[in-house]
Amino acid sequence: KHETRAPPRGGGAAPRLYPLTKTRAKPAVPLGANYRLIDIPVSNCINSDINKIYCLTQFNSASLNRHLSQAYNSNVGTYNRQGFVEVLAAQQSPVNKDWFQGTADAVRQYLWLFSESKCDEYIILSGDHLYRMDYGPFIKKHREVGADITVSAVPMDEERAAAFGLMKIDETGRIIEFAEKPEGDALKAMAVDTTILGLDAERAKEMPFIASMGIYVFSAKAMESLLDEHFPESHDFGGEIIPSAKDMGMHVQAFLYDGYWEDIGTIKAFYDANLNCNDPEKAKFSFYDRGTPIYTQSRFLPPSKLLDANVTRSTIGDGCFIHKSVITNSMIGLRSTIQEGCVIEDTMIMGADYYEETHECESLPGCTPIGIGAGTTIRGAIIDKNARIGMDCKIINKDNVQDANHEDEGYIIKDGIIVVCKDAIIPNGTTI
Repeated sequence: KHETRAPPRGGGAAPRLYPLTKTRAKPAVPLGANYRLIDIPVSNCINSDINKIYCLTQFNSASLNRHLSQAYNSNVGTYNRQGFVEVLAAQQSPVNKDWFQGTADAVRQYLWLFSESKCDEYIILSGDHLYRMDYGPFIKKHREVGADITVSAVPMDEERAAAFGLMKIDETGRIIEFAEKPEGDALKAMAVDTTILGLDAERAKEMPFIASMGIYVFSAKAMESLLDEHFPESHDFGGEIIPSAKDMGMHVQAFLYDGYWEDIGTIKAFYDANLNCNDPEKAKFSFYDRGTPIYTQSRFLPPSKLLDANVTRSTIGDGCFIHKSVITNSMIGLRSTIQEGCVIEDTMIMGADYYEETHECESLPGCTPIGIGAGTTIRGAIIDKNARIGMDCKIINKDNVQDANHEDEGYIIKDGIIVVCKDAIIPNGTTI
């Protein structure tokens, strides 16, 4: 019987998502009111009948570890088929005294553990992509063609292609060339006939490029020989290991994934992907798929309570309390408290990790309660967890600033989006 193990890559310090990654690993960043980013690849694995999953990370892994242990380990697998979701953090060993130097190095440092499973393939996933995929056909293709490595690819038009790592294939779908973010004539040279991978003729004409998704299936023997024997100094899969494997004659195959896929590694992409889930016209990803659900932690929260609130085209997470406020095109995370007279537009509020009773804050002089204070207006913002925003504040980017660092005051502006930091305190009457 074939068996596949999945190590999703938790990644490094993720500066492009800062300050959301200031105190947490990138895969632990909240998503879609109730979830975290890591729930996407883990749910895809469970729905694809892969239940031995490792998450490799080296930065701020405490909240990620807590989430995974509480969300999955009691219910992944069956009595006869053991399953788990485990975090593997960077650590020193007698052989290696360094941090993870890159994606491939992270896997290399734990090969001793993976090899104990005697599995046939490893599927390498990323912790910061939004997509729904059955990995079964991906793995099946890898086996059918006898590949050493199979790379999942998305079709691209010329406009978007220059921002990605592109691949060129022969008539069998075998990869013969890689190019990292090519431009001009170098970009045009990477055009391929995408009907070879199963795209229909009309769409193949619109999308003549294929970009790597950063998702790979490796045969176990190929992975072990590449990382330990052939390229022990190479640290990255996409930029070093896989192109080098192709150059030395290994069979590197492309597999087409023709569905919604978004790399949400920047503040703007993260903000847009979340708010697009509200709009039935724009929503390319849905959390409401009965056949392939997105799993997360069972928190046993009460239903959300809306008292005389006006809510339009928004998503409200579990356990929220919204009082006499207007909410438009917003994502309201679990345990959010929004007091009366607030206006929330085009905003993602991540919510809170715990409830705070009114008397707990009232007994402390100058205390601002967790949540959004009465009479506050927020537009075009991301409010991280446990933020305390006072009364009559205006968080609206009134001067249309594109980038600014006011972390000492509790917020940062990136791409015109105000990001209020986790645990920040914004005093009454503040205007941003």
